[in-house]
Amino acid sequence: MSDGDSTALANEQTKNLKKTLGRFDIVFLVMSAVLGIETLAETASFGSETFTWTLVLAVVFLVPYGFIFAETGSTFIGEGGAYLWVRQAFGRPAGALASILSWITQPVWVGGSMAFLASATWDQFISPLPAGSVADYVFKIVFIWVTVIAAILSLSRAKWIPSLGAILKIVFLAFFLFTTVLYAVKHGVAQLSLGSFSPTMTGFLGLTPLLLFAYLGFESTNSASGEMKDPKKDIPVSILRSGVTAAACYLLPILAMLLVLPKTKITGIGGLMDAVRTVFGVYGPAANAMVFIAAVIFVVALASQGAAWMIISDRMQALAAADGSFFGGFFGKFHRTLGTPIHVNLLSGAVATGFMLVAIQLTGTSAAVFGVVLSISISTFLLSYLLIIPAAIKLRTAYPDVERPFRAPVNDTGFRILGIICFAWVVLGSWVTVFPGTLEPLFGLSYDFKDNWGVGRLPFEILTLGTLAFLIILGLVGYVRGKHIRAHKPNPEASELLDDNEPYEGAS
Repeated sequence: MSDGDSTALANEQTKNLKKTLGRFDIVFLVMSAVLGIETLAETASFGSETFTWTLVLAVVFLVPYGFIFAETGSTFIGEGGAYLWVRQAFGRPAGALASILSWITQPVWVGGSMAFLASATWDQFISPLPAGSVADYVFKIVFIWVTVIAAILSLSRAKWIPSLGAILKIVFLAFFLFTTVLYAVKHGVAQLSLGSFSPTMTGFLGLTPLLLFAYLGFESTNSASGEMKDPKKDIPVSILRSGVTAAACYLLPILAMLLVLPKTKITGIGGLMDAVRTVFGVYGPAANAMVFIAAVIFVVALASQGAAWMIISDRMQALAAADGSFFGGFFGKFHRTLGTPIHVNLLSGAVATGFMLVAIQLTGTSAAVFGVVLSISISTFLLSYLLIIPAAIKLRTAYPDVERPFRAPVNDTGFRILGIICFAWVVLGSWVTVFPGTLEPLFGLSYDFKDNWGVGRLPFEILTLGTLAFLIILGLVGYVRGKHIRAHKPNPEASELLDDNEPYEGAS
């Protein structure tokens, strides 16, 4: 990327970044963010075919996606990650749109889904916390702002929060699986016939967006690549290792839930912890105390996951602002001492809090809020990849001479095919998420909207389309307000935007 493409503010702000992330930190940051234990029960609620579709998408989506972004992420290095890729491939306006879609996912998801799941878990397994009470509101607000504070802390300190969360998730799931084996030996398990694993069109349409949401995001740590010690070597390793681990951490717990809980009892808001409570019965008198500890770990893991995404996505949006793509210079500032984008961090907290309050008013129950807001988070996240995936394809062919520390084992045509496969999956997932129930009639399937979502179509679409409309307006206004930043180019004598990690060598 040439100096002519960057801005003076972006060059200035990247000087505040500190290289603190090693390979261990990157792997666990990815695991903490992407390994979403909050979606396990939502996917398992489709029954035994969940396992089948999870395995299918691991092969036909996760593998090509992993190759694409292991190459792109290790080659095109720079604070801002996907924003820079889309900007380089299609221009600054496209980069601004991709960035805001990806960024907004996180505060909406933390405030609208994670906070509700954490609150419901606390209420059911730790201490009474009636939905809609003052205590419930306080809990959700505290949960949101804990993730924000974690993102504000310097990365040298804050990186241990997602690392701890990733470790707790793995320990939590491993102990759950071990206990499920003990439970099966003592009590037996549900009789799952081979036919029950047969894939159906209903499961295909319902599970595709959920599984894509679970599998996407392994390249997201590129948003903090300016703070990595050796991104060219560490990024492809972290993506590939994390992808394999995540696939196993989805497949095995989903199978375990199916074995110990009837399909009708697996719900998005409490299914995983319900399964934990069931199998922990093998520990006799100690069961209640162990369920209590598991619930605390679950809530802490949720908070660390939210913090990991805040750390990642806020950096991308701040870089976009510093580059003149979002509300001028205010949101593009990185704190000189902490090296964190405090203004964007605070904006994320405000959006998460506001969305939590709006979601309660429009949908009511915690279960309905969780499902609807999770769907909105999925929609914005998937839509961003309609730009990010084509950008990765274009960068492969537009810059063939750039050194690639990792190269996907295919030629340019093969790389395009991998990209088209991933893009097609994302198109399908995006449509199903924004307009659920519209494809089922084409296949002769019935679809009861209220039964599936707990709310009518009107409030669902008001919240979904209203969020997308708000984003478009926010993005347009933000881009216009960034005009004066774009007009100020860096001094030719100044260091380049991507500092010593400049990957676009030879690019004009």
